[in-house]
Amino acid sequence: MAKSIFIAAIDKNSGKTTTSICLMHLARKKYRRVGFIKPFGGQSLTFRKTVVDKDVALMTQVFDLTANPATMSPVVLFPDTTHKVVDGILSPDDLQNKIISAYAELEKECDLIIIEGSGHPGVGSVLNISNARIARILNAPVLLVTGGGLGSVVDRLSMIMALFEKEKVDVRAILVNRLNTEKRERSLDYLRRALKNEPFKVIGGFDYQPILANPTLRRISGILGLPIQGNRRDQQKIIYKVLVGAASTQRVTELLQEPSLILVTSSRDELLVTLAHLYKMPQYRPLIVGLAISGATPISPITQQILDKSKIPYLREEHKTSAELYQIIGKDVSKIIAEDTEKLDLIRSLAESNFDFDAIDELFS
Repeated sequence: MAKSIFIAAIDKNSGKTTTSICLMHLARKKYRRVGFIKPFGGQSLTFRKTVVDKDVALMTQVFDLTANPATMSPVVLFPDTTHKVVDGILSPDDLQNKIISAYAELEKECDLIIIEGSGHPGVGSVLNISNARIARILNAPVLLVTGGGLGSVVDRLSMIMALFEKEKVDVRAILVNRLNTEKRERSLDYLRRALKNEPFKVIGGFDYQPILANPTLRRISGILGLPIQGNRRDQQKIIYKVLVGAASTQRVTELLQEPSLILVTSSRDELLVTLAHLYKMPQYRPLIVGLAISGATPISPITQQILDKSKIPYLREEHKTSAELYQIIGKDVSKIIAEDTEKLDLIRSLAESNFDFDAIDELFS
C-alpha cells in the first residue's frame, strides 16, 4: 500500500502546484517509485491525444512520469459537467469510482503518491467530489497550503477545517507560503501560537518570490492570443513589471528599472524607435522583455524596419488599446508550464533549501 500526501489549499492560486513540484523533486531522491494524481480539474488540455488536467501534463513533462496521463487525471470537468450531474445525466458515484479506480491503479506501481487538489477544499461539492471528500475516500492525510498572514489565515482555517472535520479527514500540517523574508520567523511564530490547540503542525514554505508570481513573455503571448515577433529565444524571460508607455519617451526610459513588458500605442513612433535602439544596448537589453503594440493605426514603414532590424520581441494587437491589454494582463495569474525552465530550476533549488522532506515524510507516515 502506497503512502500518500493530499495537497489542498485554503484558496485557489495558493501554490498547490509549486508545492507538488517541490515534493515530487524531493521524494524522488528518497523513493524509487513516486506517483502523481490530480483527481479532478477544470483546466484541461489535449496531451498525448488525451484530454487531461493541465497540471498532469506539467508534472508528466517535468518529471518524465510513465503512468498513463488519463489515470493521473481521471475526472476532467467541462463547462456543462455540473449541470449534467444536477440533471441526473452524470452520476456522482461514477465520478468517485473513476477516482478510486485510478488511484488503485497507481497504488500498485508506487511507493508514494502525491495527490493535488483543485482550488479550495470545497471545490467540486456540487459533484460530491470536493477536495475534502476525495481525501476521505482515498484515506489520504492532508497538507494544507496557505499564504502568509495571521488573522486572515486563522479566519479562513476556521471555516475550512469544519469541512475537513465533517468528512473526518486527517489534516496533518499547514504549509505557509509567500512569507515575507524579513518577517518569516516572526510570522511563523505567531501562527504557531495562534494555532497551538489545533491537531496539525505549522510548517514554513517559500518566501515570496516575484519570479514565481510573474509571467513570461510566452505566457502573455498565450493569454492575448498573439504571436511573438522578433527575437523568440528570450520568450521564457520573466516580466517583473508592465509599463504603459503613455509618458514621454524620456520618462519611459527612466522607468526601465527591472525586466519589463512595455505597452505602446502604434502611433508612438519616437518611443518605438527609441526602445528598439535601447534593446540593442547591453545595459538596457535585460530590462526590455518585449513590447505589446496596440492600436488600429498601422506602424509607419520606417519604424517597422527599425523594429525588425533590432529583433526586439513584440506582440501586435490592432483591436485593443493599451489600457485594455493592461487590464487583461492584470487579471491573469501566472501558472507554471513545462517550458518555464527558469521558474522550475528555482523551485527545485528552493525545495532543497526550504523544505525538510524527511520531517514531512515522517509526519505523513
